[in-house]
Amino acid sequence: MKLGTGTTVITNGQIVDGNGNPPVPNGAVVIRDGRITFVGPAAGLPPLPDGTIRIDAMGGTIMPGLVEAHFHPTYFNVAALEDLDIKYPVEYVTLLAAGNARLALECGYTSARSGGSLFNIDVWLKKAIENDLVIGPRIAASGREICGVAGLMDWNPDYRKIGMEGLVLLINGADEARAAVRKLVKDGVEWVKTYPTGDAAAPDVNDHHTLCMTLEEMQAVVQTAHNHGLKVTGHCRATEGIRNALLAGYDAIEHGTFIDDETLELLLKRNVPVVPALYFEYASIQLGPDFGMPQAVIDGHQETLDGGAASARRIFEAGGRLGMGGDYGFAWNPHGDYARELEFFVSFVGLKPLDVLKCATRTGAEILGRAHEIGTLEPGKLGDVLVVEGDVVADISILQDQSKLIAVLQSGIVKSRRGQSISPSAIS
Repeated sequence: MKLGTGTTVITNGQIVDGNGNPPVPNGAVVIRDGRITFVGPAAGLPPLPDGTIRIDAMGGTIMPGLVEAHFHPTYFNVAALEDLDIKYPVEYVTLLAAGNARLALECGYTSARSGGSLFNIDVWLKKAIENDLVIGPRIAASGREICGVAGLMDWNPDYRKIGMEGLVLLINGADEARAAVRKLVKDGVEWVKTYPTGDAAAPDVNDHHTLCMTLEEMQAVVQTAHNHGLKVTGHCRATEGIRNALLAGYDAIEHGTFIDDETLELLLKRNVPVVPALYFEYASIQLGPDFGMPQAVIDGHQETLDGGAASARRIFEAGGRLGMGGDYGFAWNPHGDYARELEFFVSFVGLKPLDVLKCATRTGAEILGRAHEIGTLEPGKLGDVLVVEGDVVADISILQDQSKLIAVLQSGIVKSRRGQSISPSAIS
């Protein structure tokens, strides 16, 4: 991904720096050759060269680009789990993924960590974005996921003889776990996504209190991944599954739904971030009936929502780290609604707007392993900046309205204006 050239200055807006600090009124940000060189009150602006590009924040907010920390680029209007492996051929899924990436950027998300991708498409999508062939967020790819046989992501019965090869790598024992990771190493992923526990979405197979991988399998995944410089995360709802993931050495936890005191203590000791993904549960409860979702599944989502919100509050109040993101791409939780998660954490979970914005920027960058480059507005960091019409601290729901996004910048280059992407040819 190319760095911008020349100088850009953004003025006439409050600065929300991503560190959780109070907003700086009448602030300014200067980006030179793709990197931030000044952040602070406009009164302290240094001299600017001729030809400086000027962006007016219109009295709104200047903030870091958002980070979607649980991004499924290959999910599209999924109405049932089975849609994930039989709905579309790989060629069409690739095109859909490119469209989802473009939409994410238009929504102000300049970076994303994949939470799993069919056919390892996220690996190639990342390359295409970095080479300016398509527009989208910076991506940390995870490719196909790893799941124990008969676990959450293994729904095709053996008599169908079609397997799950495009979606997950199925394992049975530590040796197969190591082999699965080695396949992903060759494919070029950064994160290894696993399924240690079940989910309310599949109560007839394994509910959200069921374990889908053994501790030995999880340890084998971590040992092999870390040996190759990869990080590991997992879909962890059941208490024992969360604990096993932490004991095995996982680098992040997805959901962390039912956490107890012992597991919370271990989480804090290891300083492992959690991505709760709670708006998905709320959307499932509210809209699931319209898509024929069984009442047993809806009841499971309600239990998951209640437990997940309580766990997220406990984690955050105890000093733990939360990332924002979650399972967008389902029919009732579509791509483009990413910022609903942020408002939900204010209105339902009870976090303060500045804290949620920190989770959605700085913590997200930490999860990606790129906090030294993105996630906050600081001199020396890449010019990934979101300019918003309105006060996002007073009303965080503004971030859901693409018409309020004045500009989205990556490395100092304006990639989107008012929710409309600029073609790659125009910025390369």
